[in-house]
Amino acid sequence: MWPRHLLTELIRNALAEDVGAGDVTTGAALLGDETGLARATAKAELIVAGIEVFGEVFRTLDPALSFTPRKRDGEKAAAGELLAEIAGSLASILTAERVALNLLQRMCGIATLTRRYVDEIAGTEAKILDTRKTAPGLRILDKYAVRAGGGCNHRFALYDGVLIKDNHIAAAGGIGPAVRRVRERVPHTFRIEVEVKNMAELEEALIAGADSVLLDNMGLPEMAAAVTRVGRKIPVEASGNMTLERVREVASTGVDLISVGALTHSAAAADISLNVVQVK
Repeated sequence: MWPRHLLTELIRNALAEDVGAGDVTTGAALLGDETGLARATAKAELIVAGIEVFGEVFRTLDPALSFTPRKRDGEKAAAGELLAEIAGSLASILTAERVALNLLQRMCGIATLTRRYVDEIAGTEAKILDTRKTAPGLRILDKYAVRAGGGCNHRFALYDGVLIKDNHIAAAGGIGPAVRRVRERVPHTFRIEVEVKNMAELEEALIAGADSVLLDNMGLPEMAAAVTRVGRKIPVEASGNMTLERVREVASTGVDLISVGALTHSAAAADISLNVVQVK
């Protein structure tokens, strides 16, 4: 799913940011020995993502807490459905609550929006991809949430894929020189993708030997023409202004991949509540 040490570090940093020297309100309002049960519930329909992350926040703060998931990642939850239960020290539950909810709500929000895009292009051969437009420090969670929603991941970071964009092209002096230099300097296992804005740049990328092309902010007729020109010889990705309202039309042009920055930079947090339902 993800490197364990990265998740642990992420959660510890988030708790340190929120808790600091201690939870003043909980420490003053509770005696400290109260135990009980809290339930996380969906307040609106959503796609679940991050249930185990949610539980790990509580366990990181207090390993004695008991966590029971009631939904699995990728499942749909209706409004009012139970997502998870946490039992044990109420002071620990209250202290970890906000961080746990923040992560779960963000991840479910991303998964829910991703599923809407995936459903919108159902029946076409295109796939929905994410981008690197993630919240700094949360990329492993953001991209996991995309997968939970039925989407696919683009490259994770700068180190694991080649995407020659407009600024690389400008700095290198053209598509040809940029592709040639990359081809000479990176391992043969790396696929070279080139961003193009028009048919002239597409021709340059094909002549240079690009392994795939990204059509940046092209109109629908030009996208269709680009797909025809490529002739299925290499993958064609479409990107730029990929809204729910037009994504099916984009998929219908025949592109193989559609990258959507909105999945991770504009997804609304899912509406989830955590309520103490039992005090012992």
